Amino acid sequence: MKRFEDKLVVLTGAASGIGRATALRFAAEGATVFGIDRNAEGLAETAAAAEPGSIITHVADLAEESAVVAAAAAGAEQLGGVDVLANVAGFLRVTPLDTVTAADYEDMWRVNFLAPALMCRELAPVLPDNTGVIVNVCSVSATKAHPYMTSYAASKGALLAFSLSLSAELGKRRIRVVPVSPGGVITPLTQSSEGLAGLDTSHYARTFPLWGDMGTPEELAAGITFAASPEASYLNGFEVRLDGGSHV
Repeated sequence: MKRFEDKLVVLTGAASGIGRATALRFAAEGATVFGIDRNAEGLAETAAAAEPGSIITHVADLAEESAVVAAAAAGAEQLGGVDVLANVAGFLRVTPLDTVTAADYEDMWRVNFLAPALMCRELAPVLPDNTGVIVNVCSVSATKAHPYMTSYAASKGALLAFSLSLSAELGKRRIRVVPVSPGGVITPLTQSSEGLAGLDTSHYARTFPLWGDMGTPEELAAGITFAASPEASYLNGFEVRLDGGSHV
């Protein structure tokens, strides 16, 4: 399929996991992708896995507003426009309540909420009326209980609420805003056991699909690119859960 032939996509988190898989899926379907991440080596690997020239890379730490503004401007300039903004970058840290700090909440807020919100602020003005799309990757943690993830869940909940309100604000321009909420996905981020030692993780057995396997980045990329595609032209302002039915 070439659903994104000649389309211009700005995508954050392109160096690994869901972001890399989504960047490659957009590129494979004809898009030129401006991939942003703080991991220069990972970005280079993503670009090397795609057709030459289909993924332009930009190294930036989006935890700082100035970096977000600069990255958004660079993307719009180097692409010559933007048709799709996909905010995929995310940050997860296990933070039990008795050890969570203000810095934990601030870190999560900056990366998981503030960065995508500011990317939307910067690029919404250049998205085309009637066909522009924003996909914000949230999490089922925004609406479903996951112990030891209060700071993560709060930041993703803010992004979900922001996305729903933004869909109404941009509705008159017919720019679609779709929040996509993954469940458990096999990525370097979720496979790390850092911070879990000594904690009761039995609750998480209830968050797996009935068939027992976590999702793959490629499965998530398929859902994200569908939400951004013309096939989903009537999908707007509605949370799409990609969790294998694990949270029904």
